[in-house]
Amino acid sequence: MTSILKRLLGKRRDIRDPHVFHHVTLIAFFAWVGLGADGLSSSAYGPEEAFRALGEHSYLAIFLAVAMGFTVFIISYGYSRIIEHFPQGGGGYVVASKYLGSYAGVISGSALLVDYVLTISVSLAAGGDAIFSFLPPQYHQYKLAAVLAVLALLTLMNLRGVKESILVLTPIFLVFLLTHAVLIFGSIFGNLGQTGAVASDMSTRLSNDLGGIGIGAILLIFMRAFALGGGTFTGIEAVSNGLAIMREPRVRTGKRTMVLMALSLSLTAGGILMAYLLLGVDRVHHLPAHAGKTMNAVLAELFAGHWVIGGVAVGKGFVVLTLLAEGALLFVAAQAGFLDGPRVMSNMALDQWLPNRFAALSEQLTMRNGVYLMGLAAAAALVYTGGKVHTLVVMYSINVFVTFSMSNLAMMRHWWQVRRTEQWKQHMLVHGLGLLVCLGILTITVIQKFMVGGWITLVITGGVVILCIWVREHYRMVARQVRSFSDTLSPDAIPPFGEPVTRELDPSKPTAVVLAGGFSGLGVHTVLQIPRVFPGQFEQVVFISVGVIDAGSFKGAAEVEALRKKTQGDLAQYVEFARTRMGWAADSDWYVGTEAVEELEKLAREIYLRFPRSVFFAGKLIFRQERWWQRLLHNETGHAVQRRLEFDGLPMVVLPIRVLATRAA
Repeated sequence: MTSILKRLLGKRRDIRDPHVFHHVTLIAFFAWVGLGADGLSSSAYGPEEAFRALGEHSYLAIFLAVAMGFTVFIISYGYSRIIEHFPQGGGGYVVASKYLGSYAGVISGSALLVDYVLTISVSLAAGGDAIFSFLPPQYHQYKLAAVLAVLALLTLMNLRGVKESILVLTPIFLVFLLTHAVLIFGSIFGNLGQTGAVASDMSTRLSNDLGGIGIGAILLIFMRAFALGGGTFTGIEAVSNGLAIMREPRVRTGKRTMVLMALSLSLTAGGILMAYLLLGVDRVHHLPAHAGKTMNAVLAELFAGHWVIGGVAVGKGFVVLTLLAEGALLFVAAQAGFLDGPRVMSNMALDQWLPNRFAALSEQLTMRNGVYLMGLAAAAALVYTGGKVHTLVVMYSINVFVTFSMSNLAMMRHWWQVRRTEQWKQHMLVHGLGLLVCLGILTITVIQKFMVGGWITLVITGGVVILCIWVREHYRMVARQVRSFSDTLSPDAIPPFGEPVTRELDPSKPTAVVLAGGFSGLGVHTVLQIPRVFPGQFEQVVFISVGVIDAGSFKGAAEVEALRKKTQGDLAQYVEFARTRMGWAADSDWYVGTEAVEELEKLAREIYLRFPRSVFFAGKLIFRQERWWQRLLHNETGHAVQRRLEFDGLPMVVLPIRVLATRAA
């Protein structure tokens, strides 16, 4: 089973390879494919939702196209500034945490997590709608099952690694660009002769509405359609969140990616709205012949469905290719959730809002636990909604604009704090406009769609916030206990047990091998228990440790080197403590890797070959009342290594370290 899984996930990455960061990072074009596809693909459902909301006032579509282009520019500009200030990534979570406080940060981060789950869900559901639009109605019953199968495939691809998944999907992205460029520009320039008639019709309908319902009602209709089409803007933040996977220099790569995404999204979304209007999609999409089809499918059929060359219906082939490309690009867009969701989780885990295991990296240098959770949560969302895009888009948009609003508010506070700098008024104005637009869209969407998916996303996001606060309180309680150990068991507070020794270790003597982490009271407590439990048994000790590369340290060769030095420094302190305070001969061994258990097992085997009379020791936090969730919040490294070593016939003892129960525990 293990060999099959490794074959599926790909070969292990060597973190000592100087080119490893080059292999797992992306240039601007591939970042545009992996992250920009999220924004670009929203043109498959955002403009449709906005156009439907206009109802019989479809002539307002031209103003919607202009407003959408302006909004894309405002939001993209704001996130370009975030890229400059936070080149390590993190986006909305990091900027809210820094400028609005940690609790504002956890709200933004929780909204982002739910957002990225829904990114995957809505992208796959909309992709299924696009592809099934050209299939006979009798096959539509299999759409949800097909979408779940694609979700399983994408999860597997992302477990293999970021770059591999994007390289596979790049041709799909290019086909989408080509087919939709033909569709949009062909629809617009092919109907330039009707511009006068369309303008006259718009003028007549606008005059009738002004005389009938008034300018106020028209503005309300426009604002409602603009807000309900807010799904168009989803995905813009993905670039600032995903800077960690971009090629150096990251800021320049990120800003180039943002420009590519903003231009492609504004042109595509605005162009589709104009094409809807020019080809009169609103007049025919409700007819029985188009039942179960998306508006983009109807648009493609009106544009090219009648093409015949040499007796061959090439137009139908173009329609199928366009919808296949659109559906496939939506599947590509789900990548943003798999790329950025686990990264937000890792940032929150490093800040102890989420279990530490979500910051861990796999052998393929992916955030495996985050990928698993994103895939499972997206599957639950698809099953709950039955894969209905209209419901998922509402849930999706609410969380997106919570984060957009908080990010703009945070940047406004930043520019106010540094208001003596050049151009601060310009930046304040842009972020202020962005905040007003985002709050407006958020408010209208919640009010209009509260009972149609709005309430559930607010409840889920609120639940995630509460869970994060509880997790952090638990970690803080444990940290207080650890500090208490460190204060009580500091080396200076412990009298020497004997004379300091400098002798080398004797391979023929019993040897205590201690699995050590950072130098702290926990490790000292474990060492001190050995002579108490086994009096007179040991006179020498070897400390072994693995510097675990997680999402916080996997940012470049300098960070990995710093981790290596810290691991060596902590072990040197343990060796000094054993020699000077306990009178034991001492040595150490270490490794830097992503899998603590596997690397510790290898080190233990090597030590056992050198010292055949070794007994291995590790400490474990023990709570007064054990709960199942404690295994999720705290790694079980000691027990995991113990199971492996005992299976190999190597003796190991896990020594308890008591933690008093508190309100958080």
